[in-house]
Amino acid sequence: MELSITTPALLFPAISLLMLAYTNRFLALASLIRKLHDKYKQDPDQKHIVTQIKSLRARIRLIRSMQGSGVVSFLFCVVCMYCIFRGWEQASYWIFAFSMMSFMLSLVLSLVEITLSMRALEVELMDMEELTKSNFFGDILRVREENEGTNQ
Repeated sequence: MELSITTPALLFPAISLLMLAYTNRFLALASLIRKLHDKYKQDPDQKHIVTQIKSLRARIRLIRSMQGSGVVSFLFCVVCMYCIFRGWEQASYWIFAFSMMSFMLSLVLSLVEITLSMRALEVELMDMEELTKSNFFGDILRVREENEGTNQ
């Protein structure tokens, strides 16, 4: 099987879109960190803010690693295309393999970051659920009671 120059070129749009998504995640986290930092400056006794910032720091590091792996994958694609152009078939296979491994590493890191993000959201939702203490059947009964009260 021969590796053509279009094979690594196919990764260019995928990597570019992935990098854009990573940058958007980074910017959203940076904004959240700035807001939490301002809250912490106003009231340093809020210990939960420190915990949130530690979690966000880990996620920012993951995003940096995701972006780095994506850039390395992109660079390997370019080098692979150069090797194909020069006729260095064996080198192009190896470099393309490294590009794919770097791309996969970026995706795995993204999955880890998404998992951390979901855990953080679940903690936030648990706080809200404890405040409302509602459930499906209780909500149905409450709606019936309210409807019967307005009909009388």
